[in-house]
Amino acid sequence: MSFTLDPEVAEAFVPFAAEAAGRTPPPVGDVPTRRATLEAVFGHLDTAQPFPDDVTTSDHELATVDGATIRLRWYTRTDASGEPGPAVLYLHGGGMIAGHVGLFHGSVSRYVSASGTPILSVDYRRAPEHPHPAPAEDVYAALVWLHEHAAELGVDPARIGVFGDSAGGGLAAAVSILARDRGGPAIAKQILVMPMLDDRTVTPDPQLAPFVVWSWDDNRTGWQALLGNTAGGPDTPAHAAPARVADPAGLPPAYIEVGQLDVFRDEDLTYALRLGQAGVPVEFHLHPGVPHEFDFFAFDSAAARRVIADRVRALASL
Repeated sequence: MSFTLDPEVAEAFVPFAAEAAGRTPPPVGDVPTRRATLEAVFGHLDTAQPFPDDVTTSDHELATVDGATIRLRWYTRTDASGEPGPAVLYLHGGGMIAGHVGLFHGSVSRYVSASGTPILSVDYRRAPEHPHPAPAEDVYAALVWLHEHAAELGVDPARIGVFGDSAGGGLAAAVSILARDRGGPAIAKQILVMPMLDDRTVTPDPQLAPFVVWSWDDNRTGWQALLGNTAGGPDTPAHAAPARVADPAGLPPAYIEVGQLDVFRDEDLTYALRLGQAGVPVEFHLHPGVPHEFDFFAFDSAAARRVIADRVRALASL
């Protein structure tokens, strides 16, 4: 039986597919074209849904390990009790090459409004201008910052999680490994939404090819931007590509989800299995009939409402 798109998702994709049909996909390695396209889509879709009126934000600056400065944006609900509670570090998607916190402002606000869990969104630096280890080190520095500022932000340091989608999901997994390996700040849960985990995922699957939103050429471009000529080779560190982790034991409990029509499907399935076999508590969801980042495009679909409800539940469970 061949794969098919969820009907509601297929309907939502019609205008985007029509626009894409008139364009020639950029060649492998063309970061500027992909960045411009992705950021235009992110900006449009982030504002396509209502902005909640019960969330406030504040921006902060963080000095990175190599002396750069990045932005952190703190989101909290206006009715926060003031008692120490949970918080989450959020890492946006973009294939390691695109995106910034401003393009996900509405999405993060909606998660905070729905879950009540405050979020610190990290403007990590992107490849290829800032290859590995810069993005992972930026995220680790933000995790340390959140722990150090927990008291003033009203956060219980024992209830801090990491949350990311796509490349951000990969970075959330990477910082979980970094924190474990360095004996660093505790992470209560890793929420990995269709995470980008494995630099070896570059061979097209003919069954998935008609449905992909993030393609194998895109994936090769993102990993090469991050890792250079070592991408796909034997020496990729787990702090860059978490699928390479030798032993997942001792990593934080995980929530992992991916669509059945997503290029990342198999690597995410394998990662969830390996975590579970290593004794890490795992909640895993494989969503039929949906491709990568489908909930951004088809946010009114029943499938999108289900995945958002699950993510909100995972955030609130901290």
